[in-house]
Amino acid sequence: MNDFSTLSIKPVLFSPAVEVPKSDEPQTQADLVDTLLGMSKTMADSTGHAMRAVHAKSHGLLRGELHVVEGLPPELAQGIFSAPRSYPVVLRISTPPAEVLDDRVSLPRGMAIKVIGVEGERVAGSEGDSTQDFLFVDGPVFAAPDAKGFLKNLKLLAGTTDKAPTAKRVLSSVLQGVEKAIEAVGGQSSTLISMGGHAETHPLGATFFTQVPIRYGAYIAKLQLAPVSPDLRALENAPMDLDGKPDGTREAVAGFLRAHTGEPAEWELRVQLCTDLEKMPIEDASIEWPQDLSPFIAVARLTLDAQEGWSAALSREIDDGMAFNPWHALAAHQPLGGVMRARKVAYAASSQFRGERTGCPMHEPRIPNSTSAS
Repeated sequence: MNDFSTLSIKPVLFSPAVEVPKSDEPQTQADLVDTLLGMSKTMADSTGHAMRAVHAKSHGLLRGELHVVEGLPPELAQGIFSAPRSYPVVLRISTPPAEVLDDRVSLPRGMAIKVIGVEGERVAGSEGDSTQDFLFVDGPVFAAPDAKGFLKNLKLLAGTTDKAPTAKRVLSSVLQGVEKAIEAVGGQSSTLISMGGHAETHPLGATFFTQVPIRYGAYIAKLQLAPVSPDLRALENAPMDLDGKPDGTREAVAGFLRAHTGEPAEWELRVQLCTDLEKMPIEDASIEWPQDLSPFIAVARLTLDAQEGWSAALSREIDDGMAFNPWHALAAHQPLGGVMRARKVAYAASSQFRGERTGCPMHEPRIPNSTSAS
């Protein structure tokens, strides 16, 4: 349990003025939509099936519970964390490309969480829904500072989509070696990691970050998802044998969860409140917020019981039938910054394309006759 008596930070109050859109953002966003849809169409024409323009390959499709902890101080008791309640969640573990690659092309992992049955005022475009999505990646900073950088990186991905899978595997092996050498002397390269230099480690032992800020009720925050149960902590930096296993990551996730018959696997969902807009900027997603100014503090627990972990049926339901988007949100958790503003239009266009091409419109899950269980 957290000891909140030592909470002495002074968080910045949210105001619309903390966002400073650039004059050319509409054009950048339009170019981003064109790039993402081009990637989606390339893969749909190649495979006969419309997938996500980013994070096409899932490694885990999971169900769990999010439990908001009791006794949060007012600064942390905001939005869906304002009262000690429990919510069902759907989780999707994935990697970034628009194509389904051999897992030996080792890339950053994403963890998308859809919290079901939330109540409250919604952001524009999400009216009528009752979900709250949080998108995490297993690194603390976004690979680009703003929407233009996001577009530049996506154009690089688009240029290699559905091309040279063997060369990508070889390059990934080389980059992993270079990244290991950098980390051995205390460094890290987010660029190398994003290009295929990510270590081949178990994703269930990783710590995940939203990387970009959101509104946190009266304040502003980034979120972290950290494994805390002993079985998950044992997987931290645990290597996986992917030799001859193109879907080895998926097999490792499913194998763990199918065999997990003891206590639930547990993560802490933690909040880092913004306390200094200069050192913890809203519009530059490439800057890590210093934890000495504001530490991550647990506000909820995420628990998973034994389950299948991945199946073709789950893929049809979650991969094909759901969209994970930070703009599926309460107004209290409005996404902030240029990268998030770009995601709003880009992800909506991508979801619409997938629904039209597959004949399966995206839908947001609901809880019949109830919004949560205590």
